[in-house]
Amino acid sequence: SLASTAITCFTRGLDLRKEMEDVLCPANCPLWQFYVFGDRIYASLSSICGAAIHRGVITNAGGAVRVQTLPGQENYPAVNANGIQSQVLTRWASSFSVTRTKNTMLEAVGRSVSTARPSTGKRPKKPLDKKAGNKDCKADIAFLIDGSYNIGQRRFNLQKNFVGKVAVMLGIGTEGPHVGVVQASEHPKIEFYLKNFTAAKEVLFAIKELGFRGGNSNTGKALKHTAQKFFSLENGSRKGIPKVIVVFIDGWPSDDIEEAGIVAREFGVNVFIVSVAKPTTEELGMVQDIGFVDKAVCRNNGFFSYQMPTWFGTTKYVKPLVQKLCSHEQMLCSKTCYNSVNIGFLIDGSSSVGDSNFRLVLDFISNIAKAFEISDIGSKIAAVQFTYDQRTEFSFTDYITKEKVLSAIRNIRYMSGGTATGDAISFTTRNVFGPMKDGPNKNFLIVLTDGQSYDDVRGPAAAAQKAGITVFSVGVAWAPLDDLRDMASEPRESHTFFTREFTGLEQMVPDIIRGICKDFLDSKQ
Repeated sequence: SLASTAITCFTRGLDLRKEMEDVLCPANCPLWQFYVFGDRIYASLSSICGAAIHRGVITNAGGAVRVQTLPGQENYPAVNANGIQSQVLTRWASSFSVTRTKNTMLEAVGRSVSTARPSTGKRPKKPLDKKAGNKDCKADIAFLIDGSYNIGQRRFNLQKNFVGKVAVMLGIGTEGPHVGVVQASEHPKIEFYLKNFTAAKEVLFAIKELGFRGGNSNTGKALKHTAQKFFSLENGSRKGIPKVIVVFIDGWPSDDIEEAGIVAREFGVNVFIVSVAKPTTEELGMVQDIGFVDKAVCRNNGFFSYQMPTWFGTTKYVKPLVQKLCSHEQMLCSKTCYNSVNIGFLIDGSSSVGDSNFRLVLDFISNIAKAFEISDIGSKIAAVQFTYDQRTEFSFTDYITKEKVLSAIRNIRYMSGGTATGDAISFTTRNVFGPMKDGPNKNFLIVLTDGQSYDDVRGPAAAAQKAGITVFSVGVAWAPLDDLRDMASEPRESHTFFTREFTGLEQMVPDIIRGICKDFLDSKQ
């Protein structure tokens, strides 16, 4: 008899190279994880060991199986046998059958044993698990595949196979990872979005149907397009789940990729680069930027880059890549200034402001708050109004949606009274930021005042900064510049704002948002 090749629980018919092959299945494969399509004749997408158990050739104790490759067919049926529910498949390009190998007649007793397996009591729960997918792998992934003349039709097909294997091993499902595909060539094309499929076999079908586009490998253009357009909520991006782009590059990109990397980071997207057949010494002259990988990845720490020597024989590279994509805690770019800050507003309610100007102040605050992704796991907003006295209008934990925060800001009532800014800063540091001290978000305080404070502001502001709060001071009308500078964080120029009129507040909004983002990024470097 032929020597048997040892295979894994997940080896599929299409992973084998010979017309007929004897293989050895391991013991104790997790039954519910098997993908099996058909009955007697199985689509080559099926797990070989899964099909063998389904057919009764072996039990879950493993053993030898003979696999015969057959032509593709239509309408593979779904049949429940031996604890495995096979699935329907409309059509597939190739099939296989499984039989006992001639030299192991001993295993013939396997059939009766496996049919009588008492595990059926557990069965109904398991198909749900398959639908849910791998819950431990939380990611929304765009595979940015190379569709350029660089890679060519033949390797493009191998790339599709590889992406398909990664997709299956990820454990796609309603509560597991979701994936989509974008093809990079002359112009990028989003082939399908995260929301289009939530089952591995649908994704495999979609990948199989992809046509090769050809053209220059404008990877930079495609990466920027994907970062900006692919991950919208209406296209299936999920709140609080890391956004990931896996960029496949055969050789090197023909355009600049650095700016795209910056855009992706700004959008909170984790970029991985899988470079295949990297440029050889004699090709380096044609590469416009030798350091292209380091410039595009999320962080240049080795984790986000992955190399494969060629597109041939890539199966062993599937699992290590999947492990990276499922490492939730390593996704350093998921946190952005938009979703990882606490912003406290300290609002002057003194009598010099007046009713109509107080409305302009509230508009100003709303316009800043609007820019951030406010949620229980995202950014948070709080507001304190002060005269001689302080009043917490709402704390960081009171409202966890943008709508509720904006409505709470609109409903702030004007107090009217004196101006004790120093006291108000101490109050806010202690009562509003105190409870957030060990949280994951970066803390910002925006102090808004229109006049001279009756008390010292320098001491309280220094204490706030020492407690890890970055202070921006915004002065209007009679607010003395010395006070504003004394309150602001370093560098003071970029943290101090002033306008003669309340109507000038509106123009400051973009600069303050940009300032918060700059500080956030600097703190992460």
